[in-house]
Amino acid sequence: MRDPYEVLGVQRSASAAEIKSAFRKLAKKHHPDANKNDAKAAARFAEINSANEILGDEEKRKQFDRGEIDAEGKPRFQGFEGGGSPFGARGARSGRAGPGGFEYTFTQGGAPGGGGNFGGGGFEDILSSMFGGRAGAAGMGGGSPFGQRGFEYESPVAADLDINATMSVTLEEAARGASKRVRLPTGKELDVKIPAGVTSGQQIRLKGQGETAPGHRPGDVLITVTIAPHPFFKIDGNDLRIDLPITLYEAVIGGKVRVPTLGNAVELTIPKNTSSGRTFRLKGKGLSAKGASGDLFVSVRIVLPDGNDAELEALMEKWRSAHPYNPRRDLG
Repeated sequence: MRDPYEVLGVQRSASAAEIKSAFRKLAKKHHPDANKNDAKAAARFAEINSANEILGDEEKRKQFDRGEIDAEGKPRFQGFEGGGSPFGARGARSGRAGPGGFEYTFTQGGAPGGGGNFGGGGFEDILSSMFGGRAGAAGMGGGSPFGQRGFEYESPVAADLDINATMSVTLEEAARGASKRVRLPTGKELDVKIPAGVTSGQQIRLKGQGETAPGHRPGDVLITVTIAPHPFFKIDGNDLRIDLPITLYEAVIGGKVRVPTLGNAVELTIPKNTSSGRTFRLKGKGLSAKGASGDLFVSVRIVLPDGNDAELEALMEKWRSAHPYNPRRDLG
């Protein structure tokens, strides 16, 4: 994966606000729902999200700047520090490679007066220990050059083999379920089944689809689902909310109007003398999750016709003279 600063198009000195602003602009521009005819949009969107996971997190950003993690958030193998002995004075070094790597522990040992900075063994012995499990493995010429306290090998940690990714779905896909293809940060593509009723922030685990390492079970893929903004529905838990435009005459004399839902549109009766902002509840027309169905809350909004209407203005002038009232009287 590319450098996250390069992906978001910001300088290394960028502030948290600048990084957040850059991420929002790019996420909006490259969102798959806004680029349905672009087969590469999903990959770019995933790359942008991955970059933001590093730079948008203060601690991860510091780790990346120090070279402790790579552009995918994986720990780096730092190697030996300083000159002379890789262990400094006397003591140990320990660390962990990234996914698919290994844990390692170095302990300076060997008999007193042993030759070299490696306690009697050369760098070839270090390599043979890394790939053979223990220093001085069979075929390398005898016992460990470090004695009983030499180079130790430990198996990878399971969490290091897991891969994290994000996936954006539409509200309709979240409500009804869907099958979508996701591109992982590693470049691998998988078909993912989105269960009906999934919520934003929920994780889907694909067992055994993560990184691999010898002698250890494969890691998992953890996909965090986000629900893309909808043109007119707003999510409120299991409920949905919508602002419904109505005409002035529908508000005054009432009538039946069509209301969109996640399924088929339904008719809603607007009573006479309905004020703008009045909210109606349509039971069971929200989201279904864990066996419970939410409702759809419809708030009406009176919309006047476009342009100036002399006849309507004359009617309102006449009506105002005959029926004055002040809806703001309680505001002081």
